[in-house]
Amino acid sequence: MQDDLKPGALDGLVVLDLSRILAGPTATQMLGDLGATVIKIENPRTGGDDTRAWGPPYIPLKDGAASDLSAYYLSANRNKLSAAADLTTEEGRALVRRIAAQADVVVENYKPGGLAKYGLDHETLLAAHPGLVYCSISGFGHTGPNRDQPGYDLMAQGYGGIMSLTGPVEGPPMKVGVAVADVVCGLYAATGILAALRHRDRTGEGQHIDLALVDSQMAWLINAGTNYLATGRVPARRGNAHPNIVPYEVFASADGHVIVACGNDSQFARLCAAFDAPALAADPAFATNAARVGNREALLAALTPLLAARSSADIVAALQAAGVPVGPINDLETALTSDQAEARGAVVEMASPDTEEGRVRLLGNPLKFSRTPVTYRHAPPRFGQDTAQVAANFPGPPADEP
Repeated sequence: MQDDLKPGALDGLVVLDLSRILAGPTATQMLGDLGATVIKIENPRTGGDDTRAWGPPYIPLKDGAASDLSAYYLSANRNKLSAAADLTTEEGRALVRRIAAQADVVVENYKPGGLAKYGLDHETLLAAHPGLVYCSISGFGHTGPNRDQPGYDLMAQGYGGIMSLTGPVEGPPMKVGVAVADVVCGLYAATGILAALRHRDRTGEGQHIDLALVDSQMAWLINAGTNYLATGRVPARRGNAHPNIVPYEVFASADGHVIVACGNDSQFARLCAAFDAPALAADPAFATNAARVGNREALLAALTPLLAARSSADIVAALQAAGVPVGPINDLETALTSDQAEARGAVVEMASPDTEEGRVRLLGNPLKFSRTPVTYRHAPPRFGQDTAQVAANFPGPPADEP
């Protein structure tokens, strides 16, 4: 838990969060971590954010009541205030409009056009508040033939191509182990919002950001995408192997598995020397990375038995000493309890008075600032716990005003 919190880089910024599930909440949690005041609007007719019910596991509450704090919900909702507001009622819409009038940013992930019937769409709010930065996140964006199709992370991974690259060579396409399309989309959203705020601060102009899960997933195909664009050849699944670098993959050891990643020819030469196989590095078929890519199968046939004969610890020690990138494959317990994780604040603890333990443990923000550090001010809130506070901070006009 943090004491003597310094103001964050976004201190004073107000974010109206009309998003739910993961992509939008990831973006708004990032803004909250950087110091912004984030007001999360949740629907009282549904019990709030969908992910509150995405369990088990749930964090037990003190009173033994049914918990609305699923572990999934906790992953993207710290540093927020939760206000219950039913947008189908004038009272709920009025509260949201009052917040929007004082907000710097709005983030929403309704289907395109879904907020227009409430008068909370980007065109309506930007007309009323020209300096507002309004970010819409949807499955396919506000244009194109699929604009009205719903979007979940799994669908984005499938449509956008990443699943076709993931999984065993001879096996089926496979999703990434976490909802990475949602998370990366949320990070793009946070970046876009900060850029739009920079423009607003210089010109006074707000704007609409139209961001799609599928667009962002295609954007981070990175070298796999440009490999296709350069050659016209559709890449196949390679399991843990790299399409452009050899050796750069997982190898079986005598007692498990290790990662070996040779990013250049000198590292490959040192790898061969460490395994008493200098002839491999001298062989013209393997001397350069381009040659190794072209002769991948032959090289792996020679290299694999050398690693399989030694333990993982022996391989890691030998290659670290030789200056060759190498590492273990940790499970989450090993990763999150490692000395490195502790030194870098990978796990943080926050006070959460309603929970049985009075605290929750969360994944930390990786950003390290020298002057405006990330802060952990509010644990992920219970549903609607801040409604009265938010309503008081964003009051309506006096009774004698229209």
